[in-house]
Amino acid sequence: MSKPSPDHHDAELILKFYDLRREAVMRESRDTIIGQCWPRSLDDALAITRPEHPHNRPFRQVATYWEMVYGMAKYGVVNTDFLLESNAEGLFVYARFEPYIAAMREQYNPRVFEKAEWISSQGPLAEKLMTSFRKRIKAKLESL
Repeated sequence: MSKPSPDHHDAELILKFYDLRREAVMRESRDTIIGQCWPRSLDDALAITRPEHPHNRPFRQVATYWEMVYGMAKYGVVNTDFLLESNAEGLFVYARFEPYIAAMREQYNPRVFEKAEWISSQGPLAEKLMTSFRKRIKAKLESL
């Protein structure tokens, strides 16, 4: 149920999302997850969900932020394509965990990445982004 077309309220929300991404703790969490979190197995993916893991707090901060943002598209608060044009980072994070989502839902949280998964299938822009992210992630994992 995406909102059919963007309006000035969408623009206001997207600017707010940008401001929230710049907040100090959020920026640090994003830097950690984007720069240091490259799961290569289900064990790696599940390890980050444990409270003692050094990336657990940044993971929870980033994952729940993007779930909140993408939920606004899912429930028609903001237009999906307009949102993804400037807020696809959450899909980049989701794509890293995508191979392990089913097991993570069984062993960690039945709703993990639920909204990111939804938005990843919402049309040509989402498909194009996911294709690009999957290629980038594959290349990065091969270089590690």
